[in-house]
Amino acid sequence: MIAVTGASGQVGGRVAAALPEARRLTRKDAEYRDTTRMRQALDGVDTLFLVSGRESADRLAEHRSAVDAAVGAGVRRIVYLSFVGAAPECTFTFGRDHWHTEQYIRQTGLRWTFLRDNLYQEMLPMLAGPDGVIRGPAGDGRVAAVSYDDIAACAVVALTGDGHDGHNRQTYDLTGPEALTLHEVAARLGVRYVPETVEEAYASRAHYGAPAFEVAGWVSSYEAIAAGELAAVSDDVARLTGRPAKPFSPR
Repeated sequence: MIAVTGASGQVGGRVAAALPEARRLTRKDAEYRDTTRMRQALDGVDTLFLVSGRESADRLAEHRSAVDAAVGAGVRRIVYLSFVGAAPECTFTFGRDHWHTEQYIRQTGLRWTFLRDNLYQEMLPMLAGPDGVIRGPAGDGRVAAVSYDDIAACAVVALTGDGHDGHNRQTYDLTGPEALTLHEVAARLGVRYVPETVEEAYASRAHYGAPAFEVAGWVSSYEAIAAGELAAVSDDVARLTGRPAKPFSPR
């Protein structure tokens, strides 16, 4: 039995559709923070596809709760949707949550596979404001964004195939086939990219009134591009699915 979390989301929904026999879990079924309810929802499950939770100030605690629930329910393997370059001090602040979640999963003794995706291609058009301008401190750095379809296809293979949680191949970097500057992204979208300083980026986003952790996540995603942390192109999508990763081509 496979359970798919985030089954109403962009990636989890695609995975659940491809695996009709899987148990579909949404936030209505169980919140990650509710360990007891999560454990009940995972009763009888062998493999859990754990989609990272919503960006929040206590997301790491929520992830740990979900992992604890999996252990308590007798789950034997977790396939976790992480982020490329996850590290304790990576530039992208939300990437740090992913690294700590990976470490927590490792120490459970369960079998595991980490799918580390780059930024979503489908999110790139949303970077442009109503004035048709992308603004952020990405400089001339590059991003190897990947599509929802490719991530989901890789997840299905990892969940159902053999050899994806062995000693030599437990972590996959999921990227598109090319790394683009935001100037190039903007050109494909028919908009403009105007680089900002970090200070300008925080100031231009202040009017949203978002919590500090959320604004830091927004700004640091651009900083990670500038630092070259999202530029590496991997062939893991092709290795897993047997076909090339989709290039960024906005409809």
